[in-house]
Amino acid sequence: MDPITLIVGALMAGAASGALDEVKDGAKAGVKAAYAKLRALATRRVAGNPTAEEALAEIGADPETWQAPLARKLTQLGAADDADLITAAKQLMELIDAAGARAGKYNVTVRDSSGVQIGDGNIQVNHF
Repeated sequence: MDPITLIVGALMAGAASGALDEVKDGAKAGVKAAYAKLRALATRRVAGNPTAEEALAEIGADPETWQAPLARKLTQLGAADDADLITAAKQLMELIDAAGARAGKYNVTVRDSSGVQIGDGNIQVNHF
């Protein structure tokens, strides 16, 4: 998975109230801690960029509206090269979706492609 998609997806999953419902009770504290770490690293990355700060603050409340702006800002701010941020996102997704992590769902890399979507349940129309 490309780093920005992983980071934004993990932020959305961690912010979603339903994410903790899918995790066993014993792991909830771990998920909360992993999300807090990811959120702190993301906050540090976007610090000083008001648009990015707003997108990060709003991603949990309205992911459809803020997903693309946050991804764009994280890309502009070099988050794709932030090993700590990527690792924190991957660790959170491993806790939330252990089966997907074991299957390699969060290890997808796409380069020099067009008309590609990553994730579940997407709908796409391409005109090449």
